[in-house]
Amino acid sequence: MGKRLLQQRAGKGSPNFRNPGWLRVGKVRYPNISGHFVGKVIDIVHNPGMNAPVALVKLENGMKFFMQAVQGMFINQKIEFGKGSPIANGNVIEVGDAPEGATICNVEENFGDGGKYARSAGAYAIVVGKSGDKVLIRLPSGKIKAVSSKARATVGIVAGGGVTEKPLLKAGANYWKYKVKARKWPRVRGVAMNAVDHPHGGGLHQSVSRPSTVSRNAPPGRKVGHIAARRTGRKEGK
Repeated sequence: MGKRLLQQRAGKGSPNFRNPGWLRVGKVRYPNISGHFVGKVIDIVHNPGMNAPVALVKLENGMKFFMQAVQGMFINQKIEFGKGSPIANGNVIEVGDAPEGATICNVEENFGDGGKYARSAGAYAIVVGKSGDKVLIRLPSGKIKAVSSKARATVGIVAGGGVTEKPLLKAGANYWKYKVKARKWPRVRGVAMNAVDHPHGGGLHQSVSRPSTVSRNAPPGRKVGHIAARRTGRKEGK
């Protein structure tokens, strides 16, 4: 009888895969409030599991929340939150108020979802156009996305850019990186396993040694490789 695959073991939720939520400083989301508020950045902290630093903001009504810190943000900086806020670095505005070409980050898709796009270190989106009650933004991937004009976003670029260019230098650094992300590391290749452990294992050398395409409806213990591949083999002329 074969062994369970990595994705099957992860589904059980053992300590290797458990999300260490107790390490987090809190939810990094916009509060679900309407109106215009003035606030102040009271701290900039590291949130384990995230590369980008987060800013702790206190509004004039006493509410505190965490948001992505942008480049140039500093402690005791005054920021404005909500509709009618000026286009200034660190302010949280409605996307519909941003001019074309504006650089924004931590963009909501709809008002109140807390922020979905351009949230990672060094990421930003650009306003490219407006159509009715929708605003078109270019995501870091280059894709054009339509979001609600009432959705909120932060003016600026997420701080911490270039973190992926720093070398890890040793395996221990990689170990702790994945430890706070609740991912199993190191990840062993299927072809390096024994036949009992993985459908790609076994044989006289490390290769799949059989067709790696598999049906979309394959059972969990066999669903590895090229799942429901549209095509296989080399392309013509290559």
